[in-house]
Amino acid sequence: MSAAVESPVARPLVPSVDSSLATKLLPSALSVIAGSVDVIGFLGLGGLFTAHITGNLVIMAAHIVSGGAARLAEILSVPVFIAALCLTRLLAAGLEALRVASLLPLLMLQFLLLAGFLILCVAEEPRLDTDAVQAVVAGMMGVAAMAVQNVLVQLSLRGAPATAVMTSNITRFVTDAGTILLGHDPREIARARDRVRFSWQAIVGFAGGCALGAACHLALRMWSLILPAGIALFAVALCFAARLDEGGAVE
Repeated sequence: MSAAVESPVARPLVPSVDSSLATKLLPSALSVIAGSVDVIGFLGLGGLFTAHITGNLVIMAAHIVSGGAARLAEILSVPVFIAALCLTRLLAAGLEALRVASLLPLLMLQFLLLAGFLILCVAEEPRLDTDAVQAVVAGMMGVAAMAVQNVLVQLSLRGAPATAVMTSNITRFVTDAGTILLGHDPREIARARDRVRFSWQAIVGFAGGCALGAACHLALRMWSLILPAGIALFAVALCFAARLDEGGAVE
């Protein structure tokens, strides 16, 4: 006797960036976050990069070669970034084992880290000592937030471009544009068109975030971190909207 009960359709743990309007907007929102927090951190914390971590290695090497002292935040940024990447990956794996989509939890974690970054910085305004322990801890929270973002666009949102590494995005955009204009394989051209739709948004979003972050810092100093924290909260709202659009597929 055959079973008459039909098994439910499994919901995807990793939603596609193309699955709803809300998920389509996420790469742009995340790129604005990365651009703004990177500029604000650089201007407000004595030249610390929170998104472009390799920039800290360049600055640290320049200080050492020129006879200057490397700052603690620059020294810590790379190991903290790597540790945050590893912990975020472990968290995502744990959520996957529980059959829980990791996108929403990771977006919420990023928001909490950026909110902590904001709170620690403004608590010391208007005389923020960039070498003080509180400022260093705040900077590392910003670094950790960007590590979470780098992981989530790779693991939690299928087809999303990098949102904090513009060198890769610009390279991919130009390469794909060349494929669209000069390619002969229709399948390769179609894939290039799909990638270009999102890579240009990430590039424009990051550049816009840099401009907005610089303007806000000029007017508000470290209170300008309200901008990336607010957009991170908006990204959480977009994820909730995607859940409604997809009937709960993004959990």
